[in-house]
Amino acid sequence: MGLVLTIDSGTTGVRTFAVNEQGVPLGFAYREFTQHFPRPGWVEHDPEEIWQAVQETLAEIVETSTEPVSAIGITNQRETVVVWDRRNGRPLHRAIVWQDRRTATRCEQLQDGGHLDLVRSTTGLVLDPYFSASKLEWLFNDGGVTPDEHVAFGTVDSWLVWKLTGGRHATDTSNACRTLLFDIGTMSWSDEMCALFGVPMTALGEVLPSSGRFGETTDDIATGANVPVSGIAGDQQAALFGQTCFWPGQAKNTYGTGSFVLMNVGSQRPDPVEGLLSTVAWTIEDETTYAYEGAIFVTGAAIQWLRDGLRIIDDAAETGPLAASVADTGGVVFVPALTGLGSPYWDARARGTIVGLTRGTGRAEIVRATVESMAYQSRDVIEAMSAASGTVLSELRVDGGASVMEFLLQFQADQLGVPVVRASVAETTALGAAYLAGIAEGVWSGLDEVAGLANRSDADRRFEPNPDRGRADADYAQWQRAVSRSLDWDLTE
Repeated sequence: MGLVLTIDSGTTGVRTFAVNEQGVPLGFAYREFTQHFPRPGWVEHDPEEIWQAVQETLAEIVETSTEPVSAIGITNQRETVVVWDRRNGRPLHRAIVWQDRRTATRCEQLQDGGHLDLVRSTTGLVLDPYFSASKLEWLFNDGGVTPDEHVAFGTVDSWLVWKLTGGRHATDTSNACRTLLFDIGTMSWSDEMCALFGVPMTALGEVLPSSGRFGETTDDIATGANVPVSGIAGDQQAALFGQTCFWPGQAKNTYGTGSFVLMNVGSQRPDPVEGLLSTVAWTIEDETTYAYEGAIFVTGAAIQWLRDGLRIIDDAAETGPLAASVADTGGVVFVPALTGLGSPYWDARARGTIVGLTRGTGRAEIVRATVESMAYQSRDVIEAMSAASGTVLSELRVDGGASVMEFLLQFQADQLGVPVVRASVAETTALGAAYLAGIAEGVWSGLDEVAGLANRSDADRRFEPNPDRGRADADYAQWQRAVSRSLDWDLTE
């Protein structure tokens, strides 16, 4: 058997990884792509630029590898909307990114119209501009896209499958369930949801298991022709799989542009829970695994804002050392509701708030408050998740770019009161997609073999909590007071 390649198409760039039979990543190539902000709260990407980044990173990996490629997996930013013309494959609009808030008012109208219960019972989600359907409705009503038989809609994975295979229109269950158009009970596109958002069923692709063959590459792809594209999962589900959280009650947190906590809840669809999402984790053959999810919109993106917006740091790598350079924030609390607040609040109109500033506040205190906000938001979600599932976590498995910050992980352990375990491979989203593709093509026999590859003794580091809860709980109470101000930001009312 040869290598498994994973295309990890994230929010700010594309990484392509090569993984060997032992489950060891051998290297990666990376290309960043442009972030477009046409108006405040609007975020867009160019689908062709994403595809160009995929082509370049695939070519770089193939050029430096001596082994054949057995399979390709895809993991992707979820909820982002791509529309293209079936006749020529050309995008009809820039992709509208999951962070985009332009449809907040429309989602409120639908909720006020009494549609929330139907949405929750069908999709496991809530009415929020985070998800795909209201973005797609906007494209049809205000974005100049005609909803005719030639329009193809997909999340980013679907767009890449189309390009890799020369026109296969398909997605997997973990991405389909993030659109607000998919019934997670029947595991099929929902006529009612499509009617609610004015989406023609003809625009939707075929929904396939997460581990299985979606198609084969064409001869103009860097890997050469006939390489199977055999595993797809949305980035957070892929991270759950890559962390080998294969059994109910296991959970992980990925610190990326946002942060996402997922808990495996098994093969029975969970009931809707206030403040959390019920989502498909993955489907292998005919068995679907479900998860509770808490979605935090802004964590790593707040560090980007410190760098690019406030310009108080020059490089994201400064964040951890700066945060650790001061004993505390001096009373500063930052609620990074830069694109609203996700779980467990789901308030699209919440705004970022910094409280507790004094003349003694410096950039180190603001940076530390930003890092602490990642841990506080994660605690918000995990406490809601534990209450819903009736399960108290024994440990939290973590990954993602910000997991390199040891200050953050120790602070997170102190806030939760449980150990935080960092994966030896930080980018487990890519590893999860590789596992799904490799299982489909026989590189690995199944979950037991993969779990053996990723034995927890290979964890990079385990962070034990401070047994004294007094300081952590007092700081958290201060955070909750700051959140209340973020939720009530409109001073004109």
